[in-house]
Amino acid sequence: MFNCFLLNNESIIFVIMKSEEDFIETDLKEVEGASTWESPSNIALVKYWGKYGTQYPQNPSLSFTLSKCITKTSISFVPKEIKNRDFSFDFKFEGNNSPAFHPKIQTFLERIDCYVPFVRQHNLKIESVNSFPHSSGIASSASAMSALALGIMSIEKKINPTISDAYFFLKASFLARLGSGSAARSLKGPIVSWGKTDVIEGSSDLYGTALDSKIHPIFEEYQDTILLIDKGQKKVSSSVGHNLMNNHPYAATRFDQAYINFKKLITILSQGDITEFISLVESEALTLHALMMASQPYFILMQPNTLKVLNRVREYRQDNNSSLCFTLDAGANVHLLYPKSEKDEVLKFIKEELACYCQNGQFIEDQIGN
Repeated sequence: MFNCFLLNNESIIFVIMKSEEDFIETDLKEVEGASTWESPSNIALVKYWGKYGTQYPQNPSLSFTLSKCITKTSISFVPKEIKNRDFSFDFKFEGNNSPAFHPKIQTFLERIDCYVPFVRQHNLKIESVNSFPHSSGIASSASAMSALALGIMSIEKKINPTISDAYFFLKASFLARLGSGSAARSLKGPIVSWGKTDVIEGSSDLYGTALDSKIHPIFEEYQDTILLIDKGQKKVSSSVGHNLMNNHPYAATRFDQAYINFKKLITILSQGDITEFISLVESEALTLHALMMASQPYFILMQPNTLKVLNRVREYRQDNNSSLCFTLDAGANVHLLYPKSEKDEVLKFIKEELACYCQNGQFIEDQIGN
């Protein structure tokens, strides 16, 4: 399998990655240092819902990388004074000690242990901040785990300075996936796939792949305004939701649908077919939540104000011949997608008619990014 990267707009570097074994690092050198990385969230257009094995997707997904919804993570690392097999880390979120996050970080470190065994030999001090609310359906785990993976790769880069930039980011995507599947898509931009598909050369279940085919100019600088309907933590985590797909009555049909929609979307993005884009993206969003409501046990993440916004968006689009559409992640918040050419009109509509449905009237103005 070949994966290619364009670096500095000058040269293409090819990296061959066939299996997990290609990412194993055996050097156990001890080093000291620190790094800080910002990594963005992303919004899936074709949704990934359902996984198998160790964080492999049941279907390919495709996402817009965001620009302003980011996690900033700093990691300082020093060799352990007391040698043991335990992971050693301290974690602060937005300046506060946050033991509630420790189990997720511990699980992540255990999953990546064989690929970065040097981590056990160091004490890690991790500090993280978000530019948006976590655990509320804006893929905070995607930005958080990708930023953390980049920090860990900075340790590997210090141990082995010869690794290429291409390998650095590819392995960071591979590691991020083991923390949160959607995090694999947050290492590149502006449009990234995750999951093996014959539509994109070099695609893989192991890491995200930036879409290298041309997209229509209308999708460049595409806007994503996120309405914060509910900033609270979700009542059901995405991990639990994914697991409920294992015995879901509509799972097989859904996975087939996702493969078909993925192929359609690649064509839509290249041809600039806004009508089909709206139809497919909104259908994918509603399908995601329909799967949640048809799970056993079922769960509902949309709130009454979510539905009010969706209906109002459809009315606005029809009344104004607009290209405004919506998508949803695993939460109550609504992502409003639209061309940059409509930004002034749509923001006016949001402020005058939709902000009242948001918690404290809050929304985030974002756009497709790198």
